[in-house]
Amino acid sequence: MRGNGLGEHEDAERRTAALMGFIVILVLAIAGVVLVRELGKKAALEDCLMAGRRNCAPIEVPLRQP
Repeated sequence: MRGNGLGEHEDAERRTAALMGFIVILVLAIAGVVLVRELGKKAALEDCLMAGRRNCAPIEVPLRQP
């Protein structure tokens, strides 16, 4: 059987390592989703420009206040 202090310490270390691994994978997954979305936007803009269109990325002009 395990000793009380040593076994609990190893279990806590194992849980901490598993949690850190999960956090790293979650951050990488979120970064991957953001990257894919941004690349998709850039690809759509490039396709529009390559088709010869001029209004692919309209510029929003703020209204003037008198």
